[in-house]
Amino acid sequence: MNDDNLLSATAGYVDTLSFVSLFGLFTAHVTGNFVLIGAAVAGYGQGIFLKLMAFPAFILGVALSSLIIRGRKPETPMRGACLLYAVQALLLLAFCISGVNLRPGFNPESWPVVACGMIGAIAMGVQNAHSRLVARPGVPNTVMTGNVTQVILDALDLCSPRVGEDVKAVARARIVKMLPAIIAFAVGATVGALAYKFLGFWALLLPTMALAWLAMRAWMHRNAVGNAVS
Repeated sequence: MNDDNLLSATAGYVDTLSFVSLFGLFTAHVTGNFVLIGAAVAGYGQGIFLKLMAFPAFILGVALSSLIIRGRKPETPMRGACLLYAVQALLLLAFCISGVNLRPGFNPESWPVVACGMIGAIAMGVQNAHSRLVARPGVPNTVMTGNVTQVILDALDLCSPRVGEDVKAVARARIVKMLPAIIAFAVGATVGALAYKFLGFWALLLPTMALAWLAMRAWMHRNAVGNAVS
């Protein structure tokens, strides 16, 4: 599994886990909280404050990522990726620990729950900012709506006799690139819900280890490139 697919699976996993554990909170697809806030205002949900606080937390994650990349100015994209993977892994570990320490029967209005959700939103803010701050090939890996739309359009082009072969070739290549990320996100979402059902917040250790592995691999690649240059 390449980096994009693993990140897509991580986004689906963490977003679904936070949704089922923290009263419908989205941490990766943070704008989805607008819908839930609107529903709560009309009396169809709960945890308005929790979902509102996800926005400044998400902004903090994006700002932190920008500060790391633009402040340190890593020499290569791989070095920047290594930094952001490591930071996100640490934040997911903090998300896990804060969730495990919540008291039984916690409610969405308590500050420990709000703090827990904010840590998760910060972690996913880092992942959302990653692809915009570090130049690398790939597809968006946190929100799949755009990817699904593009795959549908490309599939229609492949089925149309009016579309030229050059356009079909581009569409085919794009589907091959995007479809695995969509599938990985869906699998991650399913596994995230099941993992929380059986493991609770300890389930967050899985994406934490995945990010730590990506950081270690990026670090090794960074050193290999540095040795080759020297």
